[in-house]
Amino acid sequence: MIDKDHIIANLREVYDPEISINVYDLGLIYDIDIDQENKWVKITHTLTSAWCGFADEIVQSISDAGYKNQEINNVEVITTFDPPFTMDSVSEETKMMMGW
Repeated sequence: MIDKDHIIANLREVYDPEISINVYDLGLIYDIDIDQENKWVKITHTLTSAWCGFADEIVQSISDAGYKNQEINNVEVITTFDPPFTMDSVSEETKMMMGW
């Protein structure tokens, strides 16, 4: 059985290299869709900017986080800019931790 909490924990280990905050707490992960029967995961996310120089690295790390330590046949990573990233996406706890 695919554990969504496990995927979230793995995503909390994926950091935006420019900001040094993980992609989950930064609010970049919009949705995690799990198909238990086919062992398939779809992760929809955004980036802080459409011109992010680390986009390929971040997308690959998100994909790796989906597969990590679970029997999953496929991880699909969807990058979207609708809605675009704003500071409203960042959790209050993360804002406080960063002094924002």
